[in-house]
Amino acid sequence: MKFGPVPLNEAEGGIAVHSVRAKELLVRKGTRIGQPEIEVLKRAGIHEIVIARLEPGDVSEDEAAASLAKKVSGPGVRIERAFTGRANLHAKTAGVLVIDREAVDRLNRIDEAVTFATLPEFRAVREGEMIGTVKIIPFAVPRNVHEAALAAAGKMLHVVPYSIKRVGIVSTLMPGLAPKVIEKTVRVTQARLAPSAAKVSAELRVPHETDALKDAIGEAIQNKSELVIVFGASAIADRRDVIPAAIEAAGGKIEHFGMPVDPGNLMLIGSVGGVPVIGAPGCARSPKENGFDWLLTRMLAKLPVTRGDVTALGVGGLLMEIVTRPQPREIPVEESAPRAAAIILAAGRGTRMGGPNKLLEPLHGKAVLRHAVDAVLGSSARPVVVVTGHERERIEVVLEGLDVKLVHNPDYAEGLAGSLKAGISALPAETDAAAILLGDMPEVSSGLIDKLAGALDPSRGALIAVPVLGDKRGNPVVWSRRFFDELSKLEGDTGARHLIGQHTEAVVEVPVSDDAAFLDVDTPEALAAARMKKTA
Repeated sequence: MKFGPVPLNEAEGGIAVHSVRAKELLVRKGTRIGQPEIEVLKRAGIHEIVIARLEPGDVSEDEAAASLAKKVSGPGVRIERAFTGRANLHAKTAGVLVIDREAVDRLNRIDEAVTFATLPEFRAVREGEMIGTVKIIPFAVPRNVHEAALAAAGKMLHVVPYSIKRVGIVSTLMPGLAPKVIEKTVRVTQARLAPSAAKVSAELRVPHETDALKDAIGEAIQNKSELVIVFGASAIADRRDVIPAAIEAAGGKIEHFGMPVDPGNLMLIGSVGGVPVIGAPGCARSPKENGFDWLLTRMLAKLPVTRGDVTALGVGGLLMEIVTRPQPREIPVEESAPRAAAIILAAGRGTRMGGPNKLLEPLHGKAVLRHAVDAVLGSSARPVVVVTGHERERIEVVLEGLDVKLVHNPDYAEGLAGSLKAGISALPAETDAAAILLGDMPEVSSGLIDKLAGALDPSRGALIAVPVLGDKRGNPVVWSRRFFDELSKLEGDTGARHLIGQHTEAVVEVPVSDDAAFLDVDTPEALAAARMKKTA
């Protein structure tokens, strides 16, 4: 191929290397130059143009790209018409992308003129998603380069469609594991299965015991589950732990335990009677991407997953900085008791009260809000931040003279999230944790706040402290500063309750003996009931 600048009168039949704008005509890169283009360029005062001219034995960029794309594409791949030396490849169906990585590397080493790029290997892909592209860099390649590329190419990538449609879920139970955690786990798993069109065919809950779990796995398989996922109430700690022991007791085998992907380390894969069984890591309860996703998609496509497949995932397996790590790499571990602050949310309009501001209603001689603020001031939490909004001036009068920091949320009508953000932004940089309280909870005690703050232990991953009465969780909740960023990104009238479900492994439950952590006076009836009680 000839390449370089030529006089306009010698450019006919050549290919424009660069786009040239000449008054009423735009000669685009890749345009084959004819007499009309030459005349317009002359009138524009242009006398020379850079062109490429194919010679005998050259293969044009589009012809080379199209033929190579056809050669590398396997089943489940659709090829777009080549244009400007590029042929894009798309998935014909939803499934898992399988790539011959060594072959792709060999092809890309043939010549700098020939390139082939793909999505990552074993990526879950949607129907119609672009999965690869062949690009010929120059306007043509020598025929010997083209033939060498075709000789090196083979069916380098294909899409394996999802084939498993029935998935059994078995959850083990231990004291302290709330039913809503399991219910959320099932919902998250159903959402994960949706792209593959698989359904939950059996959902079982049994004690965290080997025999009970063995029977449940067997029952799920009898219900024609093609894949069984076990969510343990406690993480798998050893090959001899409950979940692997139950798989072996059911006549199955363990393929591999552990995974060089974080989050997802404590994942186990095995099988019973030819049916794959996954011992899910704790992070699989969260919708965020983790190592569980990587292997689940392969199994839904019935691709084999061996020990070697798992151990090969280490490079690229560090997915993110995980807020719940006992020892985050970028946040120093707190060696002493966390320095806890408190944020009291007192900005809302309290519409359920039906008129009066509930926070200012009298209760045992003082406003409802004063009860909550006094309790916090009696604890060790400092500073105490009160977020105002609705009837700001009246709230400030009630709190006049108290050792609190007032922060106003002008957008209080848009919901709770704005008040959370305002409160967190007002905390000192050295704050280790924060108790989040509602201003309409007058029976919360100083002792409960201190007890919750004392339950945090970052060294063992206890980062969210929640009061619990039976199987019911209440308020306030004390949050490690590692969650301040997530709390600040909430929007609308959304509280932080769903974050607790996303980070179950970070939650420590603090038992309480009464319902003080559950009483909020947001209705006239609740206020009347509170007034009937004796002053604490």
